[in-house]
Amino acid sequence: MNRAKDNSQRAMIQLSKSLVGVSLLFVICATFCMIFLLKENNAIDTETDESVNVEHRTGKKPEKGEAAKAGWVAPDSLTLPAGTPGAEIKYGRELIVHTAAYFGPKGKIRRLTNGMNCQNCHSEAGTKIWALNYSAVASTYPQFKARSNKVVSIASRINGCFERSLNGKKLDTASREMEAMIAYMKWLGKDVKKGHKPEKNAVEKLPYLDRAASPVKGRLVYQNLCKSCHGENGAGQLNEKGTEYTFPPLWGADSYNDGAGLYRLSNFAGFVKNNMPLGTSYEHPALSNEEAWDVAAFVNSQPRPHKDQSADWKDLAKKPIDFPFGPYKDRFSETQHKYGPFKPIANAQ
Repeated sequence: MNRAKDNSQRAMIQLSKSLVGVSLLFVICATFCMIFLLKENNAIDTETDESVNVEHRTGKKPEKGEAAKAGWVAPDSLTLPAGTPGAEIKYGRELIVHTAAYFGPKGKIRRLTNGMNCQNCHSEAGTKIWALNYSAVASTYPQFKARSNKVVSIASRINGCFERSLNGKKLDTASREMEAMIAYMKWLGKDVKKGHKPEKNAVEKLPYLDRAASPVKGRLVYQNLCKSCHGENGAGQLNEKGTEYTFPPLWGADSYNDGAGLYRLSNFAGFVKNNMPLGTSYEHPALSNEEAWDVAAFVNSQPRPHKDQSADWKDLAKKPIDFPFGPYKDRFSETQHKYGPFKPIANAQ
């Protein structure tokens, strides 16, 4: 009896030890899991800011995607200065993203522009690769511009966009809004050395075709890939409030005028190749080079506002090959300068 009792007690003790060991193992594992999850959450928190979202609109983080490969990544919002300076940078970004809400036909501050937003061309608030990003603004301005034949400031360059791409009027250079946009652009380029231009900061210059770009072929591209967002007549789509465009107009009275940079075929083709349809990137383009040139020709063959450009490009030697208005230093026609073929013009330079 006593021996059986002793054996039973030893078994109970052994079982208790086993249970204690299992419990300790569970606690240790649970602790490691909690530490891991906390680290993951903290990592996410340090990479996200709802007020100033400088990540790719699709959710890709630039340090692992396009921007890192191009050598430039927009600053993390955690680097924003505290207080008023940081608030002004955020306000500047807001003005880039929702320009029309402040300066469009129903603008809450002034009515200066056509209803498009700066972000329609400077994608993702000026942070996307090969989409006219702002990485080089702080490092290269003031700079000489051959178009105006003079040195221009950041404010002058912004007003150039207001008058051309937004087909509007100049913004007061001393206004809070102008200063906020400049502050945002300078913050984006704060880590870029003076005089340096990060790779892929503007638009890709596609190889010239051996033929002229074709508006007829481009119309087919537009019908298949662009019409669903920009509309049959290129008028785009306004938001529900009618204050700004969800998808911008590509021609017509509310689009960019013929003095805008995108009215040059090489700029438009390079932009759509790496950015359109929506969601496209230079790593995964949807259009071939020929399709990009042709759809650019179609869109820019459509009617749009005209801007007097008689004061532009006084030095004809510096006038771009695809600038569609004469005079030129060569014998080629305005039509060829607009649609190509561009190789003969380039070879004659």
